[in-house]
Amino acid sequence: MPKVAVYKIDGTVAGEMELNDAIFGIEPNEAAIHQVVVAQLANRRQGTQSALTRAEVSGGGIKPWRQKGTGRARQGSTRSPQWRHGGVVFAPKPRSYRQDVNKKVRRLAMMSALSAKVANGEFIVVDSLSFAKPRTKDMIAALSALKADAKALVVIPGPDANVELSARNIPGVKTTVCGTLNVYDIVNARCLVITQDAVNKVTEVYSN
Repeated sequence: MPKVAVYKIDGTVAGEMELNDAIFGIEPNEAAIHQVVVAQLANRRQGTQSALTRAEVSGGGIKPWRQKGTGRARQGSTRSPQWRHGGVVFAPKPRSYRQDVNKKVRRLAMMSALSAKVANGEFIVVDSLSFAKPRTKDMIAALSALKADAKALVVIPGPDANVELSARNIPGVKTTVCGTLNVYDIVNARCLVITQDAVNKVTEVYSN
C-alpha cells in the first residue's frame, strides 16, 4: 500500500498514513480520465445559442427585381444569407451537449486521477484544516507551509464556511467537499491538499 506523510497546518510532519492500494495505487487509465473530463466539460455547456434562418427573419417577402433583363444576379428575397439583414446559413439552435459516461468508467477515472496525484507527489494530506474565522492570510500561510502555493485543490470532508471563505480570493485555489470531488478538478490542479477525514471518506465510498 502507498504511504504518504501527514502534515500539520504549519507544515510540520504529524505522522504517516497508509492509502488503499485499490484506490490510490492503481495504474492510471488515461483514456478513462480523458473521456470523463471531456464529458464533464461538455455537460457544463448551456447550449442556448440561437440565430435566425432566412425563414425566420422578418421581411423579404417580395422579389427585389424581375428575374431577367436587369443585368444583375437573380434574387428571390432580400433575406437570403448573402444580403445584409439576411438569415444565417445553418443557424445554430438550442441543443444539449450532454454526454453520458458509464459508471464503471467514471469510477476508474476518479481512482486513476487520485493515483496519478499520489504517484507524482502531488497528494498532500493534512491532519485537519480549520480556522477560527474567515481569513485569507491564514489560508495563504497554510498553503505556503505545505508548499502548495499554486493552483491547489483543497478537499475537506464537509462544508466549512471559514475554510471556503478563506480560500475564495486566492487565485488558482479551489475548495471542494468529498461529495462534489470530480475528475476535472483533480486533473486541473497542480496539487491536491486533502484532510485525513476526507481521505477516509473517499476510501469508504470507492472501496465498496
